[in-house]
Amino acid sequence: MTDVSVIGCGNMGSALIRGLAASGKHTLTACDLDPDALESVEAYSSHTTDDPAVATEADVVVVAVKPDVVGAVLESIDLSADQTLVSIAAGVSTEFVEQYTDATVVRVMPNLAAETGTMAAAVTEHSVTDEVRELLDDVGEFVEIDEDRMDVATAVNGSGPAFVYYLLDAMAQAGVDRGLEPDQARLLAAQTFKGAAETVLRTERPIDEMIDAVCSPKGTTIEGMDVLWESEADDAVTEAVTAAAERSAELAREAEDE
Repeated sequence: MTDVSVIGCGNMGSALIRGLAASGKHTLTACDLDPDALESVEAYSSHTTDDPAVATEADVVVVAVKPDVVGAVLESIDLSADQTLVSIAAGVSTEFVEQYTDATVVRVMPNLAAETGTMAAAVTEHSVTDEVRELLDDVGEFVEIDEDRMDVATAVNGSGPAFVYYLLDAMAQAGVDRGLEPDQARLLAAQTFKGAAETVLRTERPIDEMIDAVCSPKGTTIEGMDVLWESEADDAVTEAVTAAAERSAELAREAEDE
């Protein structure tokens, strides 16, 4: 059982706490200055505290705060060389974090699906430890990447859920516009995204082949795909990912200039 603390119990920090708690394999300490934030995760935590010094007694300390306050938080905690510090702040490099601590620094970009054990995450391959791999396994899937690729990973899996929600909502709304009840359209669209994603994860077939498998000649799907192929939908998604990746890089530069 790993002793884990999470400093910062906002959306992402609380999602990690809930996901790790569901595994039943860890002792969890939640740390935040906001009593409401602590109350929201109290049922999932072994301990809650507003004192970072208490949180830093754990084997693995997760810093889950906004990028612009990472430096201030790091200055308030003291970790030893036999501890691990996991930073999930977008755009904040391991090199920046290492200035403040003797601990092993691992940079992770998770997403909110950690709460349901279906997270997609990217982690720095040069510093990831088996202990961190075990934690990530308990809340989803992850890839180990060079830190130079972390900005684009931040866009794909960190920001990506919002892009998926947008597309899912558009599909559900189209169903409503054609006569489905809102709850029916929401369920059908959400389950369709879930099933399609699970199918991709369970096969090595190229995605274009999977599209072709659904598109019967002169059938309904090919009619809809012709509209998408003739549109600029793929360009819009690419631009969204690019914008998010560029913002991650900007955050890194801002952190280095502080």
